[in-house]
Amino acid sequence: MINKTAIITAASQGIGEACARKLSALDYNLILMSRSKKIKSLADELGCISIQGSVTENNDLKEVVQLALDTFGGLNSVVNNTGHAPKGDLLKITDHEWYASIDILLMNVIRISRFIVPAMKENGGSIVNISAFGAENPSLDFPTSSVVRSALTSYTKLFSRRHGQYNIRMNNLLPGFVDSYSVTDEIRNNIALEREASVNEIANGVMFLLSEESKYITGQNLVMDGSLVVKK
Repeated sequence: MINKTAIITAASQGIGEACARKLSALDYNLILMSRSKKIKSLADELGCISIQGSVTENNDLKEVVQLALDTFGGLNSVVNNTGHAPKGDLLKITDHEWYASIDILLMNVIRISRFIVPAMKENGGSIVNISAFGAENPSLDFPTSSVVRSALTSYTKLFSRRHGQYNIRMNNLLPGFVDSYSVTDEIRNNIALEREASVNEIANGVMFLLSEESKYITGQNLVMDGSLVVKK
């Protein structure tokens, strides 16, 4: 069996790092990207390739896809992980903060898709976007994330309709609260499972969406929030 090749963005910590470790254990050829210098240490540990870059920079995304093609001759999987958007009172969030949220939560996927599709047209592939629970269950605590990620849901459906003919799949994974950040007991009390997810549990969901077991799933949101109740 020929090893599959995957790109993971924002891979230096948290969910991105957990995905990198999972895919490395499955013998994927990996290209990891992050703005942080820590990405090189992780890549050295896992024996894979890294590139320091940002999901908001078109040239960085073009470079990471080209690096996969030049090094491994193809691309099978992409995990579009990203950073966090600005928060604040709904009417006090500035235009700049709204545009910054669109840039980091929606345009990151749109930009890299332009480079992924030509690379995957011949043999197909799977793309997983790390979204958030607010895409389906909007929260005033995360207003920009909720609004922009609901737009990502629409983009994912349109992408899947357009490129399904090439067996290129795109899905979103929507975590709730995760143990890579501090979570209060008040929040846990609003989760049916009464705890936050581990980053490894979220990575397991990503592995499923990348795998052959999900080959008839595209254009969908997979919610992994422990049945979270959003009260505002």
